Amino acid sequence: MTPETAIPVVSVVGKSKSGKTTFLEKLIRVLSGRGWRVATAKHHPHEFDIDVPGKDSWRHAHAGAIATMVVSPSQFALMRDVEHEYTLEELAQLAADAGADILLTEGFKRVARVRIEISRAERSAELISSPDELVALVTDVEHDVAGVPVFALDDAEGVADLVERQFLGAANNGSVGHGD
Repeated sequence: MTPETAIPVVSVVGKSKSGKTTFLEKLIRVLSGRGWRVATAKHHPHEFDIDVPGKDSWRHAHAGAIATMVVSPSQFALMRDVEHEYTLEELAQLAADAGADILLTEGFKRVARVRIEISRAERSAELISSPDELVALVTDVEHDVAGVPVFALDDAEGVADLVERQFLGAANNGSVGHGD
C-alpha cells in the first residue's frame, strides 16, 4: 500500500490474450478462500456499456437519468457517466469504501505502479514491463529478470503468498486473512 491509496492496489498486466483474466480469476479465488476481501477493476480503453440495451435501467439512462441504479436483495450496481477516468487511487478508495482489503486490477499498464506481469510463450516472449517495474512475473518463458520472483502460469497459490507478505501484511502460515 502506498500513502496515496486507501488499500493496496496490485495490477495484473500483460499483452492481450496472455492469460491475465484466467490467472486473475485463480488469484481471486485463492485470496478470497484465505478470507481476504478482494475487489477488482478491469481497465477498458474505450467506452463500454455494461447494461443490456432495451432493459429498463438502460432505457432510464438513455432517457437522460444522470445515474442509474439496479438493486436486488443480493446485489447493487450504479452506472453513471464520469468526467474523467478514475485513477487507481480513486478506485482504491471506492473499493475500500465497499469493504475490500485489496484491489486487484487487470490492465492499467500505463499507470500501474505495482505490477505482476503475465507472459505466455504462445502469445509473445517479450515483456511489456521492465524488471524494475515488476513485483512478480508469471510465465512459461525464460526471462532475464534478476531480483524478480518468477512463478509458473498455474501458481496462483505462490503469487497469493507473495501478495499477502508484501501487501496485506500477513505471514504465510495457512491462517485466514483479516477479512473474516
